[in-house]
Amino acid sequence: MNKIWLIIQREYTTRVKNKRFLILTFLMPLLVVGLIAASIALSMSGTEQRKVAVVDPNGFFKTALKNTSQISFSFPNNVDTNNYTKQGFTDILILPNFEADQKKDYILRSKKSMGLMLQESISNRINKAIEDRMLQKAGIQQNVLDSIHTAAQFADLKAYEDKGNSSKESSAGLAMGIGYASGLLIYITMFIYGAMVMRGVMEEKTNRIAEVIISSVKPFELMMGKIIGIGAVGLTQFIMWIVLVLGLLAVATGFIPSDVQQQVTALQQSNGQMGGQLAQASESAARIYQIQQTIQTANWPLIIFCFIFYFLGGYLFYSALFAAVGSVVNEDPQDAQSLMFPITMPLIFSYIITNMVTQNPNTPIAFWASMIPFSSPMVMMARIAYGVPGTVAYWELALSMGILIGGFLFTTWLSGKIYRTGILLYGKKITWKEMIKWAFKKA
Repeated sequence: MNKIWLIIQREYTTRVKNKRFLILTFLMPLLVVGLIAASIALSMSGTEQRKVAVVDPNGFFKTALKNTSQISFSFPNNVDTNNYTKQGFTDILILPNFEADQKKDYILRSKKSMGLMLQESISNRINKAIEDRMLQKAGIQQNVLDSIHTAAQFADLKAYEDKGNSSKESSAGLAMGIGYASGLLIYITMFIYGAMVMRGVMEEKTNRIAEVIISSVKPFELMMGKIIGIGAVGLTQFIMWIVLVLGLLAVATGFIPSDVQQQVTALQQSNGQMGGQLAQASESAARIYQIQQTIQTANWPLIIFCFIFYFLGGYLFYSALFAAVGSVVNEDPQDAQSLMFPITMPLIFSYIITNMVTQNPNTPIAFWASMIPFSSPMVMMARIAYGVPGTVAYWELALSMGILIGGFLFTTWLSGKIYRTGILLYGKKITWKEMIKWAFKKA
C-alpha cells in the first residue's frame, strides 16, 4: 500500500505543478463564461431576418399576421412567384381561399430555405388567424378577442414534486440544464483523463521506464497508483472550478445597483408578493429574484455528492480500460487508436442517450442506461437533476451506485491481468482477442 501511495503522490504532484494544469484550471471558468456571453451575443445579433410577401384572397390575414423580430409580413398587390425577389422579398406566402372549414394547403416559396422554427412560427400564426376568424363568424367581435388574448397572458406554470405529505417546487428547465451540463462534463473529463492515463502508461513503456519501476513495485500497484493519482488531479480541478465559479458569481453580484439589490431583498422577504411602495419593482430585480428562486429548487448537496461519485466511478471504470490499452501499445500510435475504439464507442453512445434522457427521464431506456456501468455516470446524473426520490427512487440510486462500484472492481481486475502481461511485451502488435485471453487466463 505504501508503494501505491508513493506512485499516487508522484502522479499527482507532477501534474498539479505543471503550468498547463494551472493555466487550464484558472482560465477554464473565464473561458466558459466568455463562450456563454459570446454565444448569447451572437444569437441576438445573428438572427435571420425574413421579409415575406403574402398573397391573401381572404382579406382577414392582413390584420391577423403580426410582424416579429425575425419576420416582416407585407401584402403587396403586384407581387407573384416570378418577381418577389426583385421586389425585395425573401419569401412569398400563397394562401388559398379558406371556405366551409375545409382543410387546405398553403405554399411558402423561397430562394433560400427558411428554418424550421420560423416555418412553425408562420404556421401557428396562420392557424391562430383562422381560429379567430371562425370565432368572429360565431358572433365574437375582434376587439373582444384582442382583449381576451391580452388578458389571458398572465398565468404562469409552477411545478411541484410531491414527497409524502409535503411538496417542493421544481423546475424542468433547471433540471434539464443541470443534467445536460453534468453529463457533458463527465463525458469530456472521462475522455481527457482516461486518455491521460493511457498516454502516461504508453510513455513509461516506450521509454522503458516501466521496466525500472516494476522492479520495485508490482504491475497492478503501478496501474492503480497511476489511475488514482490522475483521478485526484481531476477531482482537484473540479473543486477549484467550483470555488472559482462561486467567486465569480460573488463578484458579479457586487456590480448590481444598490436599489435593485434592495428590491430583490424585499422580494425575498415577502416571498415575491410585492405591495405598497415596493409594487414598482424593476424588471431586473424581478428577473434576478426569479433566477434565484429557480436555482433554489434544486437539491444541490445531493447533486454535488452524486456528481463527485459518478465522476470518480466513471473515471475509475474507464481509466482501468484505458490503462490496459496503453500497456499493450508499442511505438505506433495508430495501434492505440484502433484499440481505443471499443472503449470510446460506449462513451459516445452514452452521451447520445444522455441528451435524450434530459428531456425524458422516466423512459425504460433511461432506467436501464442509468444502471449499466458503461453509461450510468452520465445518464444517472441527467435523471438525478429531476429529483430524488421523485424521478429516481432511492433504491434505483443505490443499485446504480452499487453496480458502478462492482463494474469498476471487475474492469480493474481484468485490466490488471492485461497490464501485467502487456507492460513488458515489446515488438508485437496486440489485438483485443489476445487481450481478452490474457484477462481470463487462469493465474
